[in-house]
Amino acid sequence: MHIIYIIQSLKDLSYYTGRTTNLTKRIKDHNLGLSKYSSTKKPFKLIWYCVFNDKKKAIKFEKYLKSGSGIVFRNKRLI
Repeated sequence: MHIIYIIQSLKDLSYYTGRTTNLTKRIKDHNLGLSKYSSTKKPFKLIWYCVFNDKKKAIKFEKYLKSGSGIVFRNKRLI
């Protein structure tokens, strides 16, 4: 099970998109400051997630969501 997720910083309202196999633990890690990129933006709340059975498809979709057109899609359709 591969999960693509979007969380929002309650500090500056920015978004972070990531991939994990354990969503509960990963969000907890973000909120504890254990994720280097997002450690200064905690706390976070979960905005959206999607589960994939195929790791390659999950990676491809995560990469898309981080692209320019993926960000537009995220803002229009997911959040």
